[in-house]
Amino acid sequence: MNDQNIIVRPATGDDIHYAETITNEMELSAQARGTGIAKRTPEYVSRKMEEGKAIIALTKDGTWVGFCYIEEWDDKKFVANSGLIVSPPFRQTGVAKEIKTKIFDLSRKMYPQSKIFGLTTGLAVMKINSGLGYKPVTYSELTTDEEFWKGCRSCVNFDILTAKNRKNCICTAMLYDPANEVAKAEMPAITKVVTPTGHVRKKRKREFKGNFKLFDRWVRLKKYILLRDKKKADGGKTSSNVLFKMFFW
Repeated sequence: MNDQNIIVRPATGDDIHYAETITNEMELSAQARGTGIAKRTPEYVSRKMEEGKAIIALTKDGTWVGFCYIEEWDDKKFVANSGLIVSPPFRQTGVAKEIKTKIFDLSRKMYPQSKIFGLTTGLAVMKINSGLGYKPVTYSELTTDEEFWKGCRSCVNFDILTAKNRKNCICTAMLYDPANEVAKAEMPAITKVVTPTGHVRKKRKREFKGNFKLFDRWVRLKKYILLRDKKKADGGKTSSNVLFKMFFW
């Protein structure tokens, strides 16, 4: 739970004066991580606020704390909760989880039939997504909308994405499919299975339970391999020290 002094709510047109602060922090955060994001202008963020497609976090005295917005793709078949950012002084307070939960709930309300997806390099975000019902998926299960993938051009790893024919990259893809929730609700928790020998045994539904230590190591391994390949393609320009950190730190 975040500090009670922090209010997390839907953004409105009255919040547009925070837009430049938000986009500046998005860019600084991406630079610090050594990754990239789809760059957004203050005007774009302002429009999301005016459309009611964003969540903002503020202190009671009006200090900006965090932000996230909704994007729609493939004629609303897919939506993404994009641009999650928290101001540095307020990180590790639990506010990111609250923002993600509220933007997820807003997405479900506005687009109840849409699949919700995200691409992330952060283990903390993966944990939050998992708690909301997202599952790790392959890139082929995401939107094919070219406008979405154009947003990756500003990422420092865009050449990896294109080299892999958009089938893989540094980011982990996660997806929430409302159809799975319907199927899960209709499926009994325990089913009976008859074995080849005629015995009847009970079988429980299996849910994705993230072993995040193992998952984190797998993500680091993926980064290591992809950056190693990038280093080879660049003629050895990528530092081997960087590759070491990506896997072993």
